[in-house]
Amino acid sequence: MNRRIFQVIDGVQKQVGEGFSVTSPMPGFRIRQLSPFLLIDHTGPMPVQPTDKPLGADPHPHRGFETVTIVYQGYLAHRDTAGYSGKIGPGDVQWMTAGAGLLHEERHEKEFARQGGVLELIQLWVNVPKKDKMAPPRYQELRSGSIPVISTAEGKGTIRVVSGNYGGVPGPAETFSPITILDIFQPKGAKLQLNLPAAYNVGIYVVKGSLLLHGNRPAQTKQMVVFGWDADGIELTIEEDSTFLVLAGEPIEEPLATYGPFVMNTNQELVQAITDYENGQMGSFAD
Repeated sequence: MNRRIFQVIDGVQKQVGEGFSVTSPMPGFRIRQLSPFLLIDHTGPMPVQPTDKPLGADPHPHRGFETVTIVYQGYLAHRDTAGYSGKIGPGDVQWMTAGAGLLHEERHEKEFARQGGVLELIQLWVNVPKKDKMAPPRYQELRSGSIPVISTAEGKGTIRVVSGNYGGVPGPAETFSPITILDIFQPKGAKLQLNLPAAYNVGIYVVKGSLLLHGNRPAQTKQMVVFGWDADGIELTIEEDSTFLVLAGEPIEEPLATYGPFVMNTNQELVQAITDYENGQMGSFAD
């Protein structure tokens, strides 16, 4: 039996920092049917002009959630006040746990910026349970080669298991609650039957391409599909070569209080987060 489809959502255009032209089908925290996922930002594909001064998002704070960044084209550099830094490129995934709080900075990687090129990436904001909101910050850099691949469509299609377990294949990311993220490519004409736990919230974001859901509902580039909880099956027909993300997870049924870069459970906790940030307790960069 296939899941019902709640809605298909078009993305909203916005600018993040100096260097990210973004489409977001989840502007803010309004789709409770996708908990634990809070926000989806799709940068690009956008041209990056050669420069010796990489653009990006200046240092800013986070507390109480995680960011997951999946790169499709170009290179991104990261550093934070917990002491982590790194560079990710095509196929790599960065999973950052803000936990009790930190500042981080994201910019076009220096050599990529110098040469110029095309940048495309997805960043997800992922909630964590109340008991884990003040955990120590953590940084997972998942190289493309470490992410297991399931072949489909007679070897022409792929399912990359970033987190969770799919088809008996576990993903490398460590998570605080059950979360399955699949990064999928399917060729035109392929048919794919996905099966995910009925109790999970499930969404599909089309990075590029055209899908037909359950034989009659289309979804295209930069659209988000939100599903119901009444079954475990999703039937896909691929109408053109397509890349899409499957976002599935056990919902976190707890109060949600949000303010900018802070995701907590109560307004009092938000006030404390703001105070801690203003008092420098989330760290600072020397330069």
